[in-house]
Amino acid sequence: MINEMTAIVAVTAGLGLLVAVAGLGAMWLLRERSIGVMLAVVAVVTVVATLGGVVAITLKMIIEGTPRDIVLSVVAVGGLVGLGVATVLARRVVAASRSLVDAVHAVPASGEFTPPRGLPAELGTIAESLDRAYRRLRLAGERERALESARRELVTWVSHDLRTPLAGMRAMAEALEDGVVSDSGTVVRYHRQIRLEVDRLSGMVDDLFELSRIHAGTLRLSRARIGLGDLVADALAGVEELARAKGVRLTGEVDPVIPVQADAAELSRALRNLVVNAIRHTPGDGTVVVRASAGDDTARLSVADGCGGIPADDLPRVFDVAFRGEAARTPTADGAGAGLGLAIARGIVEAHGGTIGVVNSGPGCRFEIDLPLSA
Repeated sequence: MINEMTAIVAVTAGLGLLVAVAGLGAMWLLRERSIGVMLAVVAVVTVVATLGGVVAITLKMIIEGTPRDIVLSVVAVGGLVGLGVATVLARRVVAASRSLVDAVHAVPASGEFTPPRGLPAELGTIAESLDRAYRRLRLAGERERALESARRELVTWVSHDLRTPLAGMRAMAEALEDGVVSDSGTVVRYHRQIRLEVDRLSGMVDDLFELSRIHAGTLRLSRARIGLGDLVADALAGVEELARAKGVRLTGEVDPVIPVQADAAELSRALRNLVVNAIRHTPGDGTVVVRASAGDDTARLSVADGCGGIPADDLPRVFDVAFRGEAARTPTADGAGAGLGLAIARGIVEAHGGTIGVVNSGPGCRFEIDLPLSA
């Protein structure tokens, strides 16, 4: 009995191994064909291995007549059923994969991908992944178009902002050179105006360089533990003369000891840009309030002005490059730049891992910077 079982196992194992090797070879040769072909090969290998084993065992056991016919018939029917089910499954998988491919081919230029319904779980996962990928591509495309539009506006507006003072400087320099202006008072005034325009152009070039570093991702921060109280004091001291000339009152309100890990110079520049912007848009005899407060795990810097508020349509664009909130590009008396200050402030704050925003509040608006508190 043991010898017969050993022989049966050996025969079936040998036949199964031969059929499996032949099936793997066929699948390798057909590796670039449809999934349906692969499934058909698997079904055929299974049926042939089973049928071969049964036939070998039947012959070994010398089963003849009706019993042998019954065994072979049952195996044949089972093989046909398996092939039929495998064929239906293969057609189902192929149809689902083709519907997914057709959905990908039907994606319009806008990138709107509509996943087909009724897909098997694996293909459904692929469809969801494609949907997320197309969504990210759409967002990336929108950001790229917005950035390209901002760049074009920046080139146009900065070109205008550079051309105007350069034309004035050239006219004054030619007047001085040709001797058209000879009285000492006018000469001194021309020299002073040229120096002011040079300072303004230098500041604009510096802003452009800073913005280019932010956009290129090359802004390097030298972080250290600093207190926001000192930062607010330095910012207010740096703009005191501008506020006095405009007739604007400056007020600072700081909670005790608010430490953050930040680059003092860069963060001070961001805060100063906000304060200068608030002073320029606050009417004379108005007030600009700078506050520093601490929450559970964040520190907040806020700058409140008396500008009268920002139109709701302009609020999302306040931090865009070269946005001034007005169509005119004429230089102002206080030497306002090319509208880069708020864009630079946003870039610096985000480089620190913080957020910046603006809301209308009271007689004007309030800019808010949130930064992680230092442990």
